[in-house]
Amino acid sequence: MANDRQELPLFNRLVYASGSFGGNVIGRSKDLWLIYFYAPPGDADIEKRVPILVLGALFTAARLIEALDDPLIGWWSDRTRSRWGRRIPFVVLATPFYAVFFVLLWTPPIAGESMVNALYFFLMLEAFHLFSTLSGGPFESLLPEIAVTSKGRVSIVTWQVFFGTVGAAIALVGSGIIRDAFGFQAMAISMAVMGMASRYIALSGAWRHVRLDVEPARVNPIEAIRSTFTNNPFLFFLPTFILFNMAISMMTAALPFWSGAVLLGDFPSDIAKVEAGNPATLQLFGLEFGVAEGTIVAVLMAAAIIVVLLCLPLVYRMSLRRGKAWVYSTAMLIGGVYLPFIAFMGFLPGIDTLLQAVFFVALMGLPMAAVFTFPNAIMADIIDYDELKTGMRREAIYYGTQATLEKIASALFPLILASLLVLGSTADNPLGVRLIGPVAGLSALLGFLAFRGYTLPDTVTADTVKVR
Repeated sequence: MANDRQELPLFNRLVYASGSFGGNVIGRSKDLWLIYFYAPPGDADIEKRVPILVLGALFTAARLIEALDDPLIGWWSDRTRSRWGRRIPFVVLATPFYAVFFVLLWTPPIAGESMVNALYFFLMLEAFHLFSTLSGGPFESLLPEIAVTSKGRVSIVTWQVFFGTVGAAIALVGSGIIRDAFGFQAMAISMAVMGMASRYIALSGAWRHVRLDVEPARVNPIEAIRSTFTNNPFLFFLPTFILFNMAISMMTAALPFWSGAVLLGDFPSDIAKVEAGNPATLQLFGLEFGVAEGTIVAVLMAAAIIVVLLCLPLVYRMSLRRGKAWVYSTAMLIGGVYLPFIAFMGFLPGIDTLLQAVFFVALMGLPMAAVFTFPNAIMADIIDYDELKTGMRREAIYYGTQATLEKIASALFPLILASLLVLGSTADNPLGVRLIGPVAGLSALLGFLAFRGYTLPDTVTADTVKVR
């Protein structure tokens, strides 16, 4: 059993956990800007490259196709035997391609709106997704293998959230500033270099601690995938992160539209209406600042990121006192109740619109801190439970199956977001933008309800659980 092995040293836990920095630098900048880059609103300072509904459909199709490779790559990784273990060869070889295809996403071949751009976008997105899975899936699957106690796993995932939050700060705050100053291509190159370097540094923390004694899982791919659905704790956990992650991704992708339709629009505030091609003027404490969508989004995301970082020590202590599952579930409930109130951002009388927005978006950090801390640690417990049932260590097939269903579900978010934006995404008609909060809140609440049947303890051994 994995739990009989020695705990990973603190230094190695920190280095391995730092890999979440690179994943968030690339992933969050993509979530934030990619829809806006290809299908900006009519009053934006960049040209439209793909019609919004076509873009939403392409996102959905790409996600559905991409979802098919996760369990196959997971099965392949579980069966691999090498002198570096089962996971490391995938990470080493795939990571450079992951970075390159991220950059290529931001270099469409045709100026202006074109179906050539649509085809190019689809092909580059598919290639990016494939190498993201080849690099990221095996990298995540190292966690249950190198961390063998609940406390060690919580330590790693807490630090992962810390480093991931720093990465999100670079992506969600810095990307907007780089975009405004140097353009989208410079932003993409910056994020790709940081993401690739981070993944390799993090891998060094786990390299000498991977298990070389684990026999490859000798089971065919269909049976491997099917057997994951006989694991009841996995079935209760699976919808939760999918639904909450979809809610946060939808809110993140909507922020550039929020900044244009509400914060830089014709609403009562100290921010002047954007003139064609020019930044707005923000008046704050008697000083004037020129701002555009990127700067506004940077300010909003900085507020949420600060709250996430401030909450991490509390989240860690609460997990040791009440357990991972309790903190995780409570955070989803908070998100489900709070996110619908985002619809009222900018409507409070007598308070500057930007200050309202900073407050509303900052409070999103409360549920984000806990919900993004624990999924990998909970998955590690589920994998320990599977080992008790089957006698095999099959980390990657579980992460792969989870990723497949997550991507199928999250394929709906661009289509839902695009459909809402059609209802109104401008200063004259912001209806669709305002409906995003309630829709995201419903998704988070459904995640909370789905988790009610999860019953595994924090430490999963033959003495603490009854295998069914």
